[in-house]
Amino acid sequence: MRAPYRAVTVMTLIAVSAAIFWLADEHSSAQTPTAPSAEGSAKLPAGPPRGEPTMTVLDNRDVQGVLGKDVRSAADEDMGRIVDVIVDRSGQVRAAVIDFGGFLGVGSRKIAVAWNALSFPGNPKTREHIALELTRDQVRAAPEFKEDKPVVVLGASGNLETLPFP
Repeated sequence: MRAPYRAVTVMTLIAVSAAIFWLADEHSSAQTPTAPSAEGSAKLPAGPPRGEPTMTVLDNRDVQGVLGKDVRSAADEDMGRIVDVIVDRSGQVRAAVIDFGGFLGVGSRKIAVAWNALSFPGNPKTREHIALELTRDQVRAAPEFKEDKPVVVLGASGNLETLPFP
C-alpha cells in the first residue's frame, strides 16, 4: 500500500518542480520595458536590463548607526548628538549635523561639522559615542546650520567651508 503513495509523492514533486522551472523561465524571458521609436511602430528596449540586487552581510561589530549618537570632544566634553548627515550630489558624505549646546533641547543650535572631524571608536565599550576633533569653543563659534540655506561646515582644523547651495 505504501508504494502507490510513494509514486504519487514522486510524481507530485516532479510536477511541482516542472511548474516552478516553467514559471522561472517565463519570468526571466519576459520582455523588457520598451520605448516607442521615431516611427511609433517598432519598439526599442527602454534601458539596460536590470540584474538581481546584490546583498552584503555586515558584521554588527564592524558597523554602527550614527543618528542620535552622542558626540564627545577629545577632552570628553559633551558636544551634543548627531541629528543629520549631509551628502553631496554624488552621494559622498560631507558633514554631520550636531545638535549642540542647550539643556533638554532648549537653547541648542545645529552645527554642521566635517565628516573627517569625526572618529568612530572601534572599542565596543566606547561605541555609544562618537569622538569629535574640535573643542566646545570652536563649535560654539561656528555659524548655525539652517535648512534651505548654504551649508557652512566646520572643518577638523576649526576652519569653515561653505558647501555649494543647490
